[in-house]
Amino acid sequence: MKKEMTQHLKWKKLTKLVCILTFLFCHSYGVIRVNANNKSRLNDTSYIFLDSIKVKSRLVQKNKINLPYSLVQKNAASIKFGNYRTTPEALMGSSGVFVQKTNHGGGSAFIRGLTGNQTLLMLDGVRLNNATFRYGPNQYLNNIDLYTINQIEVSKGTGSVEYGSDAIGGVIHLHSYRPMYNQKKTWNSSTTLKYLGQDMEKTARAAVQYSQKNFAIQSGITLRNFGDLVGGKNVGVQSPSGYDETGVNIIARIQLNKAGEITISSRFFIQKDVPIYHKVLLESFKVNKIAKQERNIQSIQWEKNLSSKYLSKIKVTQSFQYSNEERESNKLNNIIYKYEIDQVNSNGTSVDLYSNPTKNWQINSGIDYNADKIKSALIDKNLTTGISVSKRGLYPNNSSYKSFSVFNLHKIDLKKWHIEAGLRYNRFGIQLTDTSIGQVNINPSALVGNAGISYKLNTTNLVYASLSSGYRAPNIDDMGTLGIVDFRYELPSNSLEPEKSLHYELGYKLNTKLVQFDLSGFYLNLKDIITRQKVTGSIINGYQVYSKQNSDTSYIKGFETNIALQLNQQLKWSSNLTYTYGQNETKNEPMRRIPPLFGQQELAWKKNNTQILVQHLFAGKQDRLAQGDKDDNRIGSNGTPSWNVFNISLNQQFKNVFIQLGSINLLNEKYKTHGSGIYAMGRTYSLLVQFNL
Repeated sequence: MKKEMTQHLKWKKLTKLVCILTFLFCHSYGVIRVNANNKSRLNDTSYIFLDSIKVKSRLVQKNKINLPYSLVQKNAASIKFGNYRTTPEALMGSSGVFVQKTNHGGGSAFIRGLTGNQTLLMLDGVRLNNATFRYGPNQYLNNIDLYTINQIEVSKGTGSVEYGSDAIGGVIHLHSYRPMYNQKKTWNSSTTLKYLGQDMEKTARAAVQYSQKNFAIQSGITLRNFGDLVGGKNVGVQSPSGYDETGVNIIARIQLNKAGEITISSRFFIQKDVPIYHKVLLESFKVNKIAKQERNIQSIQWEKNLSSKYLSKIKVTQSFQYSNEERESNKLNNIIYKYEIDQVNSNGTSVDLYSNPTKNWQINSGIDYNADKIKSALIDKNLTTGISVSKRGLYPNNSSYKSFSVFNLHKIDLKKWHIEAGLRYNRFGIQLTDTSIGQVNINPSALVGNAGISYKLNTTNLVYASLSSGYRAPNIDDMGTLGIVDFRYELPSNSLEPEKSLHYELGYKLNTKLVQFDLSGFYLNLKDIITRQKVTGSIINGYQVYSKQNSDTSYIKGFETNIALQLNQQLKWSSNLTYTYGQNETKNEPMRRIPPLFGQQELAWKKNNTQILVQHLFAGKQDRLAQGDKDDNRIGSNGTPSWNVFNISLNQQFKNVFIQLGSINLLNEKYKTHGSGIYAMGRTYSLLVQFNL
């Protein structure tokens, strides 16, 4: 009874909060309507128009206002002015996106309460998720250099039809900077230097670009040294937590006239000696680190516009990837030093065929093929004798994972109606051999669909509804893991089926020249969830033993709201709020790692070439915990306290020089985001200088 009353009070408070936000919105809108006749203000080009924002969907470029689902978009300006450190940290404060950090070199985004291999990472149309992506938080989003990214789009609760397996929570699509053609032969270069107080960051990046009428190329290198992270208030230096990283990228565009265009991209990224801080602090490790995290991505894309309405465009993308993760660990007073290495070679092919049967109807059909090959090894070195012994790695060596799918997507635009719908069929081939479970060869498949519809009530108001089915096929990490993962010992499994989801969303959007507002509610039903199940009475090396099974049924529900007001020609205020509630129906307990109530407020002032940005990020406490959360030493039985963080940055653009001066965590708040293994940055300053020639 007491629990029900507590829950009732929570919902009552949330209802009040929504009412307050709605009142503020209505009040603000009323004020704006009074000034609506001031045409000089309405025509000012400094205002941001929501319906002019283009979304780089796989189907076609679309206006954000028409989408029948929720989407977060970070453009080049917001990335540049936001004073972000890494790619995952660029999403902090975004509506519906909660970022957890197991270590300083990581950053895992939760979308609609899900993360890890239940969310899909894409880069320029290339799938980044591979067969070893882990359940729960991972570090792979931080393997992409933020300085090379021009735009980030997060589709929430949808994406399985468009991109395939793993997009249950949604899709994070990163779009690289693309060099532009120029009628004259032109060279450009830039040099960027950044320093973060207390030696927490030293960054140097150099980039050069050459452009002409039919050819453009850009290349750059980023060198970064991150010192030990200094937390707020009494936390102090968290050692060891610092690391080094290097990123190199090159992208070239070739216009072939009537034959179309070819885009060639290559990037190399490596992190070295990334400590897993909470392991050293809480689990008696003398050393526990990712000694090397390496990712190489090469792709070539050919696209050509055609004159037929039945085949208006064709696009073919071929990609090759290499991922290498090396881990080292040694417990206190233990003579065994462990070296682990996991390597994944991936290749992918996508063919997109576009057609426009009518002026209001667009279709994209195609195929996707992806194949992963895994190498895995473990070496135990005796520090006393110097003898090394090779053992079975975290995954079965020479495992393979293949995926083939066909899809069909439709977009129909009528006067007031916007309709999107699609289907995808996906079949997998998963092979592995392990001494404990023998040879495994399974071929799961999935058929998924989605449908969304939006309706314009008038020129500024829109309502929408969408229904999306999703899935995640078991990967090699699910089926083949053997060893210590987090705070458990995991055994392989030989009989897993795809996870399945059904996502419902209802929403409202308002878009005028001075105000943007949206409110959405969602419900995500999850079946056959692959979870770790305790092997009763089994302990290995002091760790409880688990194996994975399709065991749970759960649901996640919540709401998101955003508002942005252009207060005058120079001043803009925006705010967002996200609430997520997850329940494991099988275990009759909360779902694991569900984010607390969180959000952000932002006040931006801009005049000519000067901008001042003030941010307030916040999160409520999270003490509604699953048993797995309570057992997790990053969370514990008391959960995670609430926190408020204020940042400010001054951005100044001169003719050829851009300067950014920032102050981070002004109140020196002691905090960490829910589920994180390290406290976030305390009060410090940052200085960035960029020279453009």
